[in-house]
Amino acid sequence: MHLTTFTDYSLRVLIYLGIKGEELATIGEIASAYGVSQNHLMKIVQNLAGMGYVETIRGKGGGLRLGALPEEINVGEVVRACERNMALVECFEPGTGCCIEKACLLKGLFREAGEAFLAVLEKYHLSDLLRTKGRLAASLGITAQDGPARASSRGEPARR
Repeated sequence: MHLTTFTDYSLRVLIYLGIKGEELATIGEIASAYGVSQNHLMKIVQNLAGMGYVETIRGKGGGLRLGALPEEINVGEVVRACERNMALVECFEPGTGCCIEKACLLKGLFREAGEAFLAVLEKYHLSDLLRTKGRLAASLGITAQDGPARASSRGEPARR
């Protein structure tokens, strides 16, 4: 199983915002902390905001923060939402022309393995990834906020 950079960075953004807690962050500071493209992170943040995982505050003094409590953000759900194609092998797509497709059992095996992979990720929430918040913050050069990040102003958990 190989996750895309888009999914990896999506999880990193959520971790960063989880560390910051109530304090707003900017795309620029997140990009700088991780050494990644600010333009790429803009697309990721837009996607995460659309799913309700990130709240964006516009205007002077604006920024980003989590759109839900870390306990409400399921890692497996984030991965499923960010990965456009979870096909482990080419034959998951119709019309690949594989000569043994009708008799092959590998497709079912790989599908089961992929579901098991996601089932493990679904056991965890962002709060689990923040258990080493102090060390994460030190690694990123930021100050960790005590207490949980606040839920969105709508009071709703992140949408799937």
